[in-house]
Amino acid sequence: MQGKEKETHASVLDKLLAWENKLYDEVKAGELMKIEYQKKIASLNKQKKRGRNSEALEKTKAAVKYLHTRYMVDFQAMDSTSSEIQRLRDEQLYPNLVELVEGMEKMWKSMYDCHCYQEKIVADLRFDTSNAPEETTKQHHERTLQLQRVANEWHTQSEKLFIHQKQYIDALNNWLRLNLIPIESNLKEKVSSPLKTVVPPIHELLQAWHGLLDQLAYSVALQGIKSFAAIISRIVSQQQEELKQKKICEEVHTEFEKKQRAFKEWEQRNKGSEELDGTEAKNDGVQTEANNKDPFHERKIAIDALKKKVEEEDAKHKRACKSTRDISLRSLETGLPALFHALVGLSRNCSEIYKELHLVTLKYKPSENEQ
Repeated sequence: MQGKEKETHASVLDKLLAWENKLYDEVKAGELMKIEYQKKIASLNKQKKRGRNSEALEKTKAAVKYLHTRYMVDFQAMDSTSSEIQRLRDEQLYPNLVELVEGMEKMWKSMYDCHCYQEKIVADLRFDTSNAPEETTKQHHERTLQLQRVANEWHTQSEKLFIHQKQYIDALNNWLRLNLIPIESNLKEKVSSPLKTVVPPIHELLQAWHGLLDQLAYSVALQGIKSFAAIISRIVSQQQEELKQKKICEEVHTEFEKKQRAFKEWEQRNKGSEELDGTEAKNDGVQTEANNKDPFHERKIAIDALKKKVEEEDAKHKRACKSTRDISLRSLETGLPALFHALVGLSRNCSEIYKELHLVTLKYKPSENEQ
């Protein structure tokens, strides 16, 4: 294939599908012709038994001979199509699968090395709340939401990877099982002995692949990713509670500042009249009921109550901030080591699987002397 663009795995499968469709149409047409041929044979036998005239007999014989010739020509076309499918299977699909195995082996080995390093980093981490931010900022919350989406998608796509991988190898195995059944060229109903077929290298590879994927325990790693996603979701919920409390604080502060400003303005406007009222009350020596309901006193009480509410909401916000830091760090302190421990185990198992499959492919790899 030097000088030509290398076939991709998808393009090889597309070509196989096209040739399989062609073979299906040819076999279907061949079966219909076989039925017609068998009917003509039955008609010819009846004519022989009844002793029909030679002209009708010869005409039926000619029809039988014509159908037989057509069937043999069509069978040669089927055989040619089948040979092309086998050539694509052995010369393109199998090498593609070998490359896929080698690539997966390298990928999982690289991932195993990375996860081992990550696990070591996480094990050496020292979680200290004293260095954590005082409160959750809007940007910090947005990044946490982004991490939550990524963690959930990570779990979903990882699950799909292992399910679809197994489904694909199962599909290839089922196709190969049918592919290895030879097309029968005999026009008779029964065949004395089945034709022998040569088992191609792809058969052992797919059988081993199927068996090893059946043994792969990936649920622990998926649960680890799912648990990590749940931890991030819990942190997001706590951050939302904190931000909600922060909003309440801001609203109470705004209300307090507005009313305090209004109170000071009112106090400034009414300062002279209050002093005059107080002097008159002293001169008369009488404290009226109106003095007991002093507007200044009532407004001051309202402002003090609002100030107390501000302090209470501020205290709630500080507690929410501390709770967010504690929950985040405590959850990550336990969740990250469990996550990377599970990923190390999965990547190690996958690396070993593809290393074993690589060894299977080496059995059929030509030596340098043969190349």
